Amino acid sequence: MIRKAGNRGSFYPKDCQSIEKMIDEFNYFLKNAIKDKSTLSIKPKAIISPHAGYIYSGFTANIAHKVLSNSKAKRVVVVGPSHHVYFEGVSISLADYYETPCGNILMDNSFERLLQKRFNLLSVPNAHYLEHSTETQMPFIKHYMPEAKVVELIYGKVDYKFILKILEAVLEDESTVVVISSDLSHFYSLEDAKKLDSICLAGVAQENIQVLNRGCEACGILGIKAIVEYAKKKSLKTKLLDYRTSADASGDTKRVVGYMSAVIY
Repeated sequence: MIRKAGNRGSFYPKDCQSIEKMIDEFNYFLKNAIKDKSTLSIKPKAIISPHAGYIYSGFTANIAHKVLSNSKAKRVVVVGPSHHVYFEGVSISLADYYETPCGNILMDNSFERLLQKRFNLLSVPNAHYLEHSTETQMPFIKHYMPEAKVVELIYGKVDYKFILKILEAVLEDESTVVVISSDLSHFYSLEDAKKLDSICLAGVAQENIQVLNRGCEACGILGIKAIVEYAKKKSLKTKLLDYRTSADASGDTKRVVGYMSAVIY
């Protein structure tokens, strides 16, 4: 069973050559975006990565995935919010392979079944197909970690503490890392977007959920809260990698979406 790439050709290029070209371009400009070059040597337990179209957020996401590859992990658990289907709880894909333009990624089917049983997870197939929050991460994983298996988790209405429990379980395994998918504020003016996004950035950097509660409007706020709480409980460090908005690519400063990436290590 294959988890088909429903957003191929929309959020990211439909062919592998174009994806590889974009990643090469992102990395060409990377040296000017990261002042502290030691950041690129961090071995993380998790990253926070945006999920918009690559022309808008791909550069920001690429930095996080490049750093994630330092982990040499055997398994990547990708966690994102449901944008198209309403449900209560967390849904897990039970597919065997995840389709990408650069080839299928092996999904960890036995691990999927263990998680489903342990946490009584849902399986809502139509919530996974066309879900870009998770799908946009996969071409980066295929590029940087081609030998790793993946697990896809999509959450609907749920307490972030339930997601935290899942993260605690999967990260018990030293060979597993996590990708938390989230964009930030949506469709404010550039000035207002930066004000709102600064709350998210501060909450993540300080590992402080109370700060996040002061107005962070990230669409993946539940996943962010879960990984921030995990980092705090485990005395891990959190470092912001990149922040920008859609205005950087489009020039439109009236309806802006914010993007952040961060590493937890």
